[in-house]
Amino acid sequence: MLIEQIPLENGCVLGLRFEMQKYPLLVIRAEKGFLMCGYLNISAAEALGDTAAKVKGVQNFEDMLKTTVVEVTKFAGELGIEIGMTGREAMEKMC
Repeated sequence: MLIEQIPLENGCVLGLRFEMQKYPLLVIRAEKGFLMCGYLNISAAEALGDTAAKVKGVQNFEDMLKTTVVEVTKFAGELGIEIGMTGREAMEKMC
């Protein structure tokens, strides 16, 4: 497992990378929520009351920040996070 601090404009977030068989499982965690890769389930995050956004087709943290958000929980929506914004924009709102 790799843990990396990622500086953003509104604060610092924590990147978690788990090497799987073919592709990495990636999560970027901020104070108010997290950005997940396609391995994880947005419905589970919603059911647990988490603030989460999802991106797909990513290989690393930089990809996650550049790629557009494809799903969000209602709690993320309450922070102004929307489908179509970049992962970086979503994370800035979660700092």
